[in-house]
Amino acid sequence: MALESSLITHGLPRPLNGEVAQAMEAVVRAQAAVPATIAVLKGRMRVGLTAEELVRLAQEPHARKATRRDLADCRASGATAGTTVAATAYLAHRAGIQVFATGGIGGVHRGTAGDVSADLPALADTPIALVCSGAKSILDLPRTIEWLETHSIPVVGWQTDEFPAFFSQTAGIRLSTKIRSAEEAGRLILAHRELGLTSGILICVPCPEPESIPLDLVERWLMQALEETAGVHGGSLTPHVLERMAQISGGATLAANRALLLHNAAIAAHIAAALLRNSS
Repeated sequence: MALESSLITHGLPRPLNGEVAQAMEAVVRAQAAVPATIAVLKGRMRVGLTAEELVRLAQEPHARKATRRDLADCRASGATAGTTVAATAYLAHRAGIQVFATGGIGGVHRGTAGDVSADLPALADTPIALVCSGAKSILDLPRTIEWLETHSIPVVGWQTDEFPAFFSQTAGIRLSTKIRSAEEAGRLILAHRELGLTSGILICVPCPEPESIPLDLVERWLMQALEETAGVHGGSLTPHVLERMAQISGGATLAANRALLLHNAAIAAHIAAALLRNSS
């Protein structure tokens, strides 16, 4: 199963980024699955890193953040980059991987600028099951859900009927489909594939209870962070805001991020194993 790497290069501070990346791979292996952390190393598209490469990527100060549009440029220029959800999903699908875990997806941004993350179109045309904790709290979550629905991307809850809000267990948005086990998830993925549907499937897992944060508290921290990062736009906005929220919260958002990343990796590994059993 696939793991993305922009969370290593841009999503978490050092040295936490390397620790979490290694811990996610360990969690996957503990469930008898094979982790494939995806990244670009000196222009080479890599589906699965060695332990040494993972450490070097976590320490690389000049790594780019590559979405799907950037892959050809990274290859041509020999760049090293962490891959976003969009780029990771594309490379994982090209390699025949059907299950992928991350923290939260990008989505429709707040305000009237019409900024939509490249993650969403990638999910619309890449048949892969993505295990995540919903979309990042900085986004307009109702509009993100509407975009996913319009583009026929199944959004299902893992043992919940509500859409998670990354650090928070719920965004107050009901989901139409709920799955209770890895076996159910495996059957859903197979049915999606057998019908010839070409979109991804979003499997939404709430942040574990001990580390989850009430949504109103997250919103308060977010508003403060947005005020203090005014003038930052594009792909740099989310990392800047998340970094400031970690500072404002006294590390609570980092603890929640770490917990949900490890939890999602474990669940995705269970689903990958169930999918293999159901396919045989």
